[in-house]
Amino acid sequence: MARIAGINIPMNKHIVIGLTHIFGIGRQTARDACEVTGVAPTTKTKDLTEAEVAALRSFIARVTVEGDLRRETAMNIKRLMDMGSYRGIRHRKGLPMRGQRTRTNARTRKGPRKSAVKLNAPPGKA
Repeated sequence: MARIAGINIPMNKHIVIGLTHIFGIGRQTARDACEVTGVAPTTKTKDLTEAEVAALRSFIARVTVEGDLRRETAMNIKRLMDMGSYRGIRHRKGLPMRGQRTRTNARTRKGPRKSAVKLNAPPGKA
């Protein structure tokens, strides 16, 4: 079993697809890793030699992945919230921050619908 950057790479997939299971490695970075290390992208993970796995490990060690990348992203969001920027306020409120409409179609960020409270009901009856 190939273990790279603390992640078990699936054995029955091509290495170029298996590398994308590492947080921070996409299709293009996986292709670049295969090209630089000389590993054929269509090689199954189970067919890799120890030398090829070591070469892939050394390439991926130079890229920010997994815990470090998650920490960096969280710190960037925290910085935006602390400085009180527009995007930081939207992060804090759990709303879309890139200009999308919120009257409809913001359910992913806003979460499930909340039932409306009756406005004309006497207190305690709502």
